[in-house]
Amino acid sequence: MSDRDDEISPEELDTLLEADEEVRIVDIRSPAAFDRGAIPGSENVPFRTLPQEIERFAGDERVVTVCPHGKASLQAVRIIDSYEGATGTVRSLAGGLEAWSREYELEDGKEREKTGADAPF
Repeated sequence: MSDRDDEISPEELDTLLEADEEVRIVDIRSPAAFDRGAIPGSENVPFRTLPQEIERFAGDERVVTVCPHGKASLQAVRIIDSYEGATGTVRSLAGGLEAWSREYELEDGKEREKTGADAPF
C-alpha cells in the first residue's frame, strides 16, 4: 500500500496485474480522454456518471480508480465505498496516470509506451 490507506501505488498495481490478480480498474476520465489511452484492462466510468452506475461494483473484491493526477479518483473511492453493495477493497491509483509509467492501451487495442507528450490525459 502507499502511505494512504485509500491509495495503491503504481508499482503495487503493476504487481497485481502481473500476477493476474482479480482487480477492476475504473478510469473516471471522460470517454474522449479514455479513448486516447488507458491502463490495459481498465474500463471507463466517467466520474459524472459514477453515482448512477454504482451498482456495477457490487461484489467486486478489488477496485482501483484512476484519473490524471490521483485527486478525483480519491473522491471516486469515497463514492464507491459509500455504496452498501461494495464489499471489497477500493483504492485510488496514487499519482494517477501521471505516475503510471507502464504501457497504455489505445482505442484500437494496441499498446504503446508512455512518453511525455503522448500521455493520454
